[in-house]
Parts: sequence; structure tokens; C-alpha cells
Amino acid sequence: MVSTWEKKDRTWEIILITIRQHINYLGIRRIRMKELFHRTSVRKYLDKQVEDEKVEMMLKGAMAAPSAGNQQPWEFYVVKNKETIEKLSKTSPYASCCASVPLTFVACYRINCRMPEYAHIDMSASVENLLLEADSLGLGAVWLGIAPLKERMDAVREVLNIPEDLEAFAIIPCGYPESVRPQQDRFDKDRIHYVL
Repeated sequence: MVSTWEKKDRTWEIILITIRQHINYLGIRRIRMKELFHRTSVRKYLDKQVEDEKVEMMLKGAMAAPSAGNQQPWEFYVVKNKETIEKLSKTSPYASCCASVPLTFVACYRINCRMPEYAHIDMSASVENLLLEADSLGLGAVWLGIAPLKERMDAVREVLNIPEDLEAFAIIPCGYPESVRPQQDRFDKDRIHYVL
């Protein structure tokens, strides 16, 4: 016969296991301050493929971003094809670092979202989350702005055959960094204004 205490212990054990599984399933990870002060823009990468599990974690991080009215306007292209990456490297004068990268994300937003005037802000939060998650996974990445410049947005659309209801926002090359450098200290007390 099982005692009441044994039943309670087993119940708590099941609850804890369920919570752990749920957290692992969703890929929820606590972003530590370390990533905020460690992340740098990386433009040179090792010739090493990024594991699919890490790609998924970065996308989960990106999609965990806040958005206006919770509209979540984002969609992502995960580009691993070398020829396509090479073409993307020519869509902006600053995208040449894409040419030798093993993986490139193209962040897009839906133009028919509820509050399109906030889509760029939402996408900025999403891309920053992706960059922080990349750093936490030992990867490097860089945010290459595409929007709001129409010629760059159109060039990316042509390379990826992006449908008309989406707009390209940013190209994010990603991979294992060739080298790691310290982040600049950008804290500037003169830019803080207290209202007491």
C-alpha cells in the first residue's frame, strides 16, 4: 500500500519532470548579462557547419522577441546553399562577408500585419535576440541592414524569390567565428538623463 506522503512525493516529482520537459521543449533559456556584454559583430568565419539544433535555438530566440500588440510580423529564411549565399553577398555593399559564411538568415516581415508602422521596431528586437542567442551558443553573427532601402530589399527579394506579402529586413550571416575580440565599452554616463 502506498502512503499519502509517497503519493505527494511522486506528484511533485511528476510536476518537476513535466516543467523541465516543457522548458527543454520550448528551448527557453535565460539570457545572461554575459551575452549582452560579450556579443560583437563577426564577419569572418571558420569553414564549419552550424548544427541544426543551434539554428533552431537561434530562431526560437528571435521569435521570443516582444512585438507591438504581439503581432509577431517575422518570418525567416535559413540559407545554406552556397550559390544563394554568394548572390546575397552582392545585394548590399556591406554584405561581402556573406560570401564565405556557412549559414545566412534573412529576416523578413509581413506587410499585412496589424500595425505595420511598428514592424521595423519588432524586427529589430527579433534580430537582436537572434544575435544574443548566437553568442550564447559560441557562434558569431552580424546584422546587415537591408530595410528600409528599397533597392536592397528588392535585390534580396529577387535572390530568394520572396513573395509580395513579405519584405526583407536584414541579412544575418552566422557561423563559428574565426577569432573572438572583446566588446567595446559603450557605456556613456553623459547620455543618461535622470528626471527626478
